[in-house]
Amino acid sequence: MHVDRTLARDAFEAYVSGYDARNPRIALKVEHTIRVAELCDEIARSLGLSPEEIDLAWLVGLLHDVGRFEQVRRYNSFNDRATVSHAALGVEVLFGTRAQEGIIRNFAPSPDEDGLIRRSVALHSELRLPDSLEERDRTFCNILRDADKIDILKVNCINTSEEIYGVSNREMAESILSDEVERVFYEHRCIPRDIKSSPIDLVVGHICFAYELVYPISLEIVLKQGHLQQILDRRFEDPDTDKRFRRMGQHIRMWACEKVRL
Repeated sequence: MHVDRTLARDAFEAYVSGYDARNPRIALKVEHTIRVAELCDEIARSLGLSPEEIDLAWLVGLLHDVGRFEQVRRYNSFNDRATVSHAALGVEVLFGTRAQEGIIRNFAPSPDEDGLIRRSVALHSELRLPDSLEERDRTFCNILRDADKIDILKVNCINTSEEIYGVSNREMAESILSDEVERVFYEHRCIPRDIKSSPIDLVVGHICFAYELVYPISLEIVLKQGHLQQILDRRFEDPDTDKRFRRMGQHIRMWACEKVRL
């Protein structure tokens, strides 16, 4: 499938123009989306994919969070647990429902890659990809998931706790680290949503993204950008939480250095 990037960019701009750009969560997601698309391009190039597949990876990045805009309009929140799955909502926006036609043809006139696009959007925020996923779909899903994780770390450094997590800086600083979240952190895996119970748990959940990046270039980008290190410099009011967070920071810094050297 030929991807017309100009057509897709224009379609994205037209779509988001229907949402309130004064809402910082809308602005955050516009900027995040553009960066994720470019990161998908960079990762796909590192894998030696064809020009057509690099363009397709870029398009998947552009479309991955289209459901976030409607989620913010309805709930003014990014909290999937408390509202709705933004990935499922994105699939509805793109491919339609019984009651409403989707907008995918505005971005991709040909339906040739609809299945791959649908699966990539639907699965991009899942804790794990299904074992049954075909290899080509898995590659594009992993490109997108790596790109999304990289930029979420950046978002943590350039946007406020209120915009990202719906809590004030004070609430974040006063939050208490959950034992279960700390345990999963040291297992070097991403943290299930249902065990996160405090604002710091959400931050640690994002830090753990580094553990499950699939492609070598992805961790290299994270370390080059410096946003992981910046997040790890946060301080917390509770002495025990702050001490444990310092220890976790030392651990993942050492882990990252070892991974890059391998």
